[in-house]
Amino acid sequence: MVSHVERGGATRLINARCATLRERKRHENEDPGTADDLRPEYNFDYSTAVRGKYYRRIIREGANVAVLEPDVAKAFRNSAAVNEALRSLLQISATTRR
Repeated sequence: MVSHVERGGATRLINARCATLRERKRHENEDPGTADDLRPEYNFDYSTAVRGKYYRRIIREGANVAVLEPDVAKAFRNSAAVNEALRSLLQISATTRR
């Protein structure tokens, strides 16, 4: 099951997960001609959106997100690999401080 939005010719991924059995069965029984199954209450008026609405709060309170430079990001397959490398570094630095 993939949630996405298409804007300006680009598709942005919102969420991805395995579909439940119920969702798979519903999808199998759908008419292929019904491409837009978004409920009307989920239509979002992008003209009222505020860019960076929570930016200052995140900076003030801190966040658990780190943006990697492209050259560093190439060295890791996924976030688990980054975490593993950082934990190793923490372990080495704790050992050498003694």
